[in-house]
Amino acid sequence: MANYVMLINFTEQGIQNFKDTQDRADAAASRLEELGGKLKDIYWTVGPYDIVLAAEAPDDETVTAFALEVSSLGNVRTTTLRAFDRDEIGAIIGKVS
Repeated sequence: MANYVMLINFTEQGIQNFKDTQDRADAAASRLEELGGKLKDIYWTVGPYDIVLAAEAPDDETVTAFALEVSSLGNVRTTTLRAFDRDEIGAIIGKVS
């Protein structure tokens, strides 16, 4: 499976309901599993992003559907990054002539 990092910010609605953030995270993890992915780690952070999560998904389309669905609930906005592990980046580097 492919790895992804999601940088997440609360919307006005999300920050008004911040006490529900753990329950929303559990629901999101369950939904990602239903789509064939897995939530690996989640961190609530201080700085330009409110939440950072690491996930696995079978493909870009799956993680994009997940991000759209979660964002459509109105509590968060996401930025999704495709992440490459050491072996994957090694294979990519190996393709460079």
